[in-house]
This record gives sequence, C-alpha cells and structure tokens, in this order.
Amino acid sequence: MAGNGNGVEVLRLRRLNKDSKVKAFADVGFAGAFVVKGLRVVEGKSGLFVGMPRQQGKDGKWYDGAHPLTKEFRDLLSELVLEAYEGGK
Repeated sequence: MAGNGNGVEVLRLRRLNKDSKVKAFADVGFAGAFVVKGLRVVEGKSGLFVGMPRQQGKDGKWYDGAHPLTKEFRDLLSELVLEAYEGGK
C-alpha cells in the first residue's frame, strides 16, 4: 500500500460503513519491524482526519494507545493514511 522513503507504510486499510463518521481503520508499519494497528480515518467538521488508536479505560474515558511525539511525524502519518484511503476510492 502507501509508503514513503522513511520506512513508514500503510500495511492494511479496512473501510467501514459509509454512514459512520469513522470511515476506515489502518495498520501502519515502521521500518518493516514494528506495526501500529487501529489508526482511524474520521469524517470531522473540517473534513477527513486521522485519529490515533485508542482504548477505553475503566473510568469510561478514551486514551491514546500510541501517538506521534512531533507534529511533523503526525503530519507524515496523516498524509500517508489519507493517501491510502483516498487512493482506494
């Protein structure tokens, strides 16, 4: 699927029901050695965005399971996942 020269690639993209705000789930691989599953393509008020994987805690709140440490890397991940999503339409 979609990738770049930095060893980051979308390994799998699962599309969901078109009526849902969550449009797809993506699994992203890093350098062929690590995978993060469950990134979400979401339809927001300003268009599509990529949400990080999250889990609901015992307190009912949602917590990110993984997230980028820099804005630049978040932008790179978002771009790759959205390219994979839009390329498959």
